Amino acid sequence: MTWHIKHFNELSTTELYCILKERTDIFVVEQNCPYPEVDGKDVHCYHLLKWEGEQIVAYARLLPPGIAYKQASIGRVIVRASHRGQGLAGELFARAIDYIQQQLNETEIKIQAQQYLCKFYGSYGFDPISESYLEDGIPHVDMLLTKRLEPLSAL
Repeated sequence: MTWHIKHFNELSTTELYCILKERTDIFVVEQNCPYPEVDGKDVHCYHLLKWEGEQIVAYARLLPPGIAYKQASIGRVIVRASHRGQGLAGELFARAIDYIQQQLNETEIKIQAQQYLCKFYGSYGFDPISESYLEDGIPHVDMLLTKRLEPLSAL
């Protein structure tokens, strides 16, 4: 399995198709949440993917500041159902934070977390900055990271 990070302009049509398919399968179908998955933000973002053969098994969208929030952001975090419970979510999230902090040189990262994942995100230093609210029928909490983490290369 190989990790890749690409700006939207570097994605092949096949890669883009696979990303949109996985996101739709998880966020729209699996979570039974009809909403506009293609939201116009992808073209400004970096896309972190882990491939196994021809399938994406983990993915996150990295948003530079000013796209969703004034801070950088991480969104559309997914791990394919067949690969959950293997530590991929943690590796994916650590790589996403590392890229934003080391390559984009951003310290503050804001996320819109599904409430049941607050403890997971909190383990990376994210603090809740809102009360729980419903987004597409799912409880969410806004969270913010304001400290620089140790670079992955130093670990």
